[in-house]
Amino acid sequence: MLSSYQAFTQEYKIKTIVIDAGHGGKDGSTRGLYSTEKDVALKTALNLGAAIEANMKDVKVIYTRTEDVFIPLYERIGIANNAKADLFISIHCNDMPVYRSTVITGYKKNSKGKKVPIRSTVSRKSTNTRGVETFVSGMGRVNEQDEAIKRENASIFLEENYKENYEGFDQSNPEDAIILGLMKNTFRTQSLKLARLVQDQYVNAGRINRGVQEKSLAVLARAGMPAILTEIGFISNPDEEDYMNSEAGQKEIVDCLLKAIENYKKNVEG
Repeated sequence: MLSSYQAFTQEYKIKTIVIDAGHGGKDGSTRGLYSTEKDVALKTALNLGAAIEANMKDVKVIYTRTEDVFIPLYERIGIANNAKADLFISIHCNDMPVYRSTVITGYKKNSKGKKVPIRSTVSRKSTNTRGVETFVSGMGRVNEQDEAIKRENASIFLEENYKENYEGFDQSNPEDAIILGLMKNTFRTQSLKLARLVQDQYVNAGRINRGVQEKSLAVLARAGMPAILTEIGFISNPDEEDYMNSEAGQKEIVDCLLKAIENYKKNVEG
């Protein structure tokens, strides 16, 4: 059984990459001054896919969406699992939360003739925060990977006398449980490796590095492969919104992601 796992890790090749443009359709209220996250994410995803196809001829690209449509989070990773993808990359724009504050909008005289301020509550958000960050699935949802790994990698778990589907996997069997743990750890390690390579490329391009973080994200939780979510900039920051929408900015972001994927591929394939 362990030799099957070792064969898997030794023969691991990047043949299929699923690119996920975050949000879409009714899930798309996050916006900057003139653009929406869902549109910027889709533009970036399509540009990245085209760049991969042009520069990595042996890699197949699959998109979770190619237009402005709503796709539930688990269906997105389901597309990757069903395609037996080798990488899943979800593209998003960051945003700052709205906060409420009290401001003085004028003055009036009270019943005693004394001048008093008129106060109103207004909603605001920071427009100065900037930078890039990349996420991998946090340990809080690690068990959600189990079924995906068992299903998409059934041949590793199943011996000749097992059923030809993942239901034959017996998690109470110590060897099976060890292999499942090894694969989850492998996917987590490789996800972190890709995330760090992405951040390295952003830094090389002069972007502000907000780091690699582990977070409990539904879109990554059930991944049966290395998977990351990258925030390419703050749409709430006017300068970064302009950058992400510009031709030069799009080229730089896509180049960063492409180089990271190429470096990752070389690394894992030896």
